[in-house]
Amino acid sequence: MTQVENNAVAWLRSPQAIRARCGDLFALVERGESDHFTLDMTALEAAASFVAEIIRENYPDLKVPPHSRWGHFTVGGVDRWGDLATHGSDLAPDERARARIDLAVTSVLLDAGAGATWRFREPGAGAEFTRSEGLAVASFHLFASGALSADANDPLRADAAALKRFDEAALATAFQITADNPMAGAAGRAGLLRALGAALSAAPDLFGGTAPRIGNLYDYLSGRARDGVLPASEILAALLRGLAPIWPGRVILNGENLGDVWRHPAIHADDETNGLVPFHKLPQWLAYSLIEPLEEAGLKISGLDALTGLAEYRNGGLFVDLGVIRPRAASTGSDPLDVGSQQVVEWRALTVVLLDRIADPVRAVLELDAQALPLAAVLEGGTWRAGRVIAAKLRPGGPPPLNVISDGTVF
Repeated sequence: MTQVENNAVAWLRSPQAIRARCGDLFALVERGESDHFTLDMTALEAAASFVAEIIRENYPDLKVPPHSRWGHFTVGGVDRWGDLATHGSDLAPDERARARIDLAVTSVLLDAGAGATWRFREPGAGAEFTRSEGLAVASFHLFASGALSADANDPLRADAAALKRFDEAALATAFQITADNPMAGAAGRAGLLRALGAALSAAPDLFGGTAPRIGNLYDYLSGRARDGVLPASEILAALLRGLAPIWPGRVILNGENLGDVWRHPAIHADDETNGLVPFHKLPQWLAYSLIEPLEEAGLKISGLDALTGLAEYRNGGLFVDLGVIRPRAASTGSDPLDVGSQQVVEWRALTVVLLDRIADPVRAVLELDAQALPLAAVLEGGTWRAGRVIAAKLRPGGPPPLNVISDGTVF
């Protein structure tokens, strides 16, 4: 690729591009030019108060962690990683960081919406979990079993050799998928892990040239730190580059798979980015989820608010259910929508902008500043949790207000 071509791809992989293009669609809706949505910004204050109430209920001390996968591993009051790490207490700090990155990445990649009926019964404990918590517990046990490691003597790892042979049958066994317990996007999830194995082998600078594994990203990122400080944008950049080959090839630019980037006819640019709207939901959630392992290993992560809010159905559902985003068509909630449709692209874009807009009002209600409650904590405390609460109040089973067809690689 030429430098100009490289610049176009790099820009579309940046948080600045996400905010810019989502802002363009937000402005379109504000002007009343969308066929699908209108906005009622007067409802944002009440939405902020609702989110603040949820934060107070779940974090009475107002010490909210960043939105990440790690909170899901403690569902039911069980510290699963802590228990596992205790059994593997001989792990050196660097190796512990690699293992945590292995677990976080595979678990997040398996987290796309499972559907309203799928559940996971935890072995031994007997407790039953659904949705993100169920997916977290199931993926945790998959990792702990050593099924993602090609080395029987080193089970707490996820390496290229094991991931390349992971298939839908293995996923069905690990996630208890049956005709009576179906999961949306099962084939897509298994394919994503196989593609991940190939991607690890294709990027030795990120994942190691000998026995490549996800956790070797720790060594790469440590080398990018300056005086022990690593910008959050460096984490996202590494993930977007390293994981680019694993996503379904929806939009290819100059031979590069752009991943969670979609087309919308209202986006105009005088270059190759014309018509393109990036979100990078899963890579950004991965970036948030790597903060804890990296900080435990001694790095300080800076610039966390450079990352955007996550364009997913709980955050987006919150704004629809509380009347900030208003669908024009009464059938929008029932009609199945393709994830690449104009409606879904606009909904996700509005969500990103509104997450930025709601952060300060939430902080004002709680009398906190951005340092005490960064955007990642607003999400965790927070908007996705509030989205789940309001969805459960309004619809049996708590599905989102828009019916998005999931292939297991976006939501």
